[in-house]
Amino acid sequence: MELPRILHVDSGRSWRGGQRQVFLLATGLRDLGYRTLVVAPTGSPLIRRAEQAGLPTYRLTLRGEWDIRSARELRAVAQEWDAAVVHAHDARTHSIARLALLGKRKTRLVVTRRVAFPPKQVRLKYRYGVDAFIAISQAVKTVMVKAGVQADKIEVVYSGVPAPQVKRPRNWRRERGWPPNSVICGIVGAMTQEKGLDMVAGIARRLPGEVFRRTRLVLLGGKGQGGTTVSGVEGFDAGFVEEIHDAVSGLDVLWHPARSEGLGTSVIDAMALGIPPIAFAVGGLPEVIEDGKSGLLVPAGDIAGFVRAAAALISDDGLRTMLGEGAKQRAREFDSKLMIERTAEVYKRVLAG
Repeated sequence: MELPRILHVDSGRSWRGGQRQVFLLATGLRDLGYRTLVVAPTGSPLIRRAEQAGLPTYRLTLRGEWDIRSARELRAVAQEWDAAVVHAHDARTHSIARLALLGKRKTRLVVTRRVAFPPKQVRLKYRYGVDAFIAISQAVKTVMVKAGVQADKIEVVYSGVPAPQVKRPRNWRRERGWPPNSVICGIVGAMTQEKGLDMVAGIARRLPGEVFRRTRLVLLGGKGQGGTTVSGVEGFDAGFVEEIHDAVSGLDVLWHPARSEGLGTSVIDAMALGIPPIAFAVGGLPEVIEDGKSGLLVPAGDIAGFVRAAAALISDDGLRTMLGEGAKQRAREFDSKLMIERTAEVYKRVLAG
């Protein structure tokens, strides 16, 4: 029996965690026998990578949240593709796909929500016209339900990462000429206020004497400014790194001072490589990190607590090793294959009515 055709639509114009999940899902479904079409803006990294992987693609402008022209075009594409399910992967495509599918009840609409803050326009966007919502963590679902979205329409499907492929591990000490006893702390991901980049300086400044001297910082995903200092701590801003697993494997500790986080796939990536994380207990992070077993969790916004956790991991090699092993074990529960299978189950349920 032929499996249903799935149309994925995402408006992202950069390569972030959401776009990576769309790519992993589309290629994984293809490998299971589904016909998948990826719709995204011209020039987006998602379109480029999908084409390199041999996936069918369609370029759509996706200007604004209620872009009627894009909605009409998406409607025509879905009809021509004979899509059984349109899967919208962000807030903008949620609105556009709703417009595109007005009156077309044979085509099901699934919407993924990846952020742990309350949705807007709940009456307009979340009450009608969507067959199922996928929340990437229980924290995301809880926020949606509190905002008025029907709980029985929301499925929790954790984001997943594939087993890391390390080709040439980066030796940051050798590359930068840092001392052998230095401890490499990394910050990975989009360097935005939401991710807490502005708090890194305050954390670095408060590190106690010997810990301060041993600490080195590597920024992966920043502007790529090269050598830098953060409140007197020597560091390196590597910018966007294509071989991210090679880069992360050279870290000793992951700092993740995010103010809000749907789940945190960059954290899971580091954990899969045996890099213990320190994070604020916000959003879905407590669903990933078991405090004291696979990393360290700190109350939201508690910079002093973050400093204490960082000092403990930087000064105690045995603690780093123990938490690193726990992190590696924990990360296996967030495998991308499980995410793909769980999402396919959602499709089957909505198609069964």
